[in-house]
Amino acid sequence: MVISFSLALLLGVVLVVMIRGGSIKWGPAIVAILFGFSLASTGAADPIRDFLESIGNSIGAVDDSISSVGPVDNPVDPTGP
Repeated sequence: MVISFSLALLLGVVLVVMIRGGSIKWGPAIVAILFGFSLASTGAADPIRDFLESIGNSIGAVDDSISSVGPVDNPVDPTGP
């Protein structure tokens, strides 16, 4: 649930930036928001949620594997040649 809230917040910020930047006007933005709400009430909501959750889990697994490696020793002598 944390990932879906963060994603909603991120997409909201992107939408506001696009509106303020002139990339998208208010009319299409409202249509996109209403489309998102209507899509959430259809049968497509569960597969979309599962897909986004699997992406979040994959990113978390990559982050865990990177942090479990630990610091890498630098074989180059820092004092120079």
